[in-house]
Amino acid sequence: LPSLLAAAAAAATVSLAHAPPSLAEETEKALLFDFNLTLPIIAAEFLLLMVALDKIYFTPLGKFMDDRDAAIREKLNSVKDTSAEVKQLEEEAAAVMRAARAEISAALNKMKKETQVEVEQKLAEGRQKLEAELQEALANLEKQKEDTILALDSQIAALSEEIVKKVLPVS
Repeated sequence: LPSLLAAAAAAATVSLAHAPPSLAEETEKALLFDFNLTLPIIAAEFLLLMVALDKIYFTPLGKFMDDRDAAIREKLNSVKDTSAEVKQLEEEAAAVMRAARAEISAALNKMKKETQVEVEQKLAEGRQKLEAELQEALANLEKQKEDTILALDSQIAALSEEIVKKVLPVS
């Protein structure tokens, strides 16, 4: 229907644009106050063009834009819906991270305590070995001291006898 109206309007425009020459003389006389059918025909052409453009161009374009707007709104709503899911997932991830950090901290503390116990045990073993060696060294020194004293006692006795023999003549 719109294409039929557009074709009729185009045919009327062409036929009126090529008016017979006898009409041209009449139109030149009162050119300033010429109120023939040109103005209503142009208005009708304009209205027909507007109707045709509305049906052919603006209606599909408006429908396309409305569909696009609805799709954008739907996507925004779905994004808003998923933002709650994202927040929930972020909270779950944060909880998992806190639990992992607590677990790692507990494991580190346990390892520190075990290492400290091992170090203290090795230090105690080292102290015991050192004390045993020290006691052994002290015992050796004490024995050497006694041996030295005994040796010196025998030498002192021998020297004192010699001194006595030299000082006091034997009668």
